[in-house]
Order: sequence, then C-alpha cells, then structure tokens
Amino acid sequence: MEFRDNQAIYLQIAEYICERILLNQWTIGDKVPSVRELAVQLEVNPNTVMRTFDFLQQKEIIFTKRGMGYFVSEEAKEKVLAFRKEEFLGNELPVFFKNVHLLGLDFDIIKEKYEAFKTANF
Repeated sequence: MEFRDNQAIYLQIAEYICERILLNQWTIGDKVPSVRELAVQLEVNPNTVMRTFDFLQQKEIIFTKRGMGYFVSEEAKEKVLAFRKEEFLGNELPVFFKNVHLLGLDFDIIKEKYEAFKTANF
C-alpha cells in the first residue's frame, strides 16, 4: 500500500479496512487480520495498526473478542457509509466543486466520465 503525505497513516489504513467492508471482502462477523499480520502486510509499525483498530472500534466498525482478535461488527457497513459520506461531503466535495468551477467543466462531461469509470471498475 502506498501512503499519501496529506493524511495520517492510521486513517489511510482505516480507509483500506473500510473499503474492504464496502466491497464485501470482509463481511459481518469476519475476523480482521491481527495487528501484526496487517502491520507486516502494509509494512507499517504495529502501533500504527493498533491506533487504526482503536479508531475503528470507537466508530463501532470493528469489535474485539477477548483473546480471539478483532471482527467486523453487525452495523459496520452502515457505520462506514455514514463516516465516509460525512468525510467526503465535508472535505473532498468542496475541493471538487472548486476545481469544477475554476476549470469551467460541464457536469454532462463529468457524468459521462463517471459512467465510464463505473463501467471500467465495477
């Protein structure tokens, strides 16, 4: 995983986990890789992964079973959607709108590009 400079690594790892949940790669009750496994896989410090897991637990996206590890919560998908929508609408969409305005882009072109993106990727 390549990390961006403009966001904390633990939040980028949280996005990675949330994306797996939204794509149904990890579903309700699935065991999440351990802190060590994920740290090795993503080539980060285990403390960073632990910070991610703490963050996701606070958001009620994952939960822990004592001695067994972390698991995807029953309401994970809904919680992820709510969290990601809030982040997108508050942080990314204003930048997008600014660029649309500055570049004089037409929403018909954006819609066409969006449909092509969906077809190619999903």
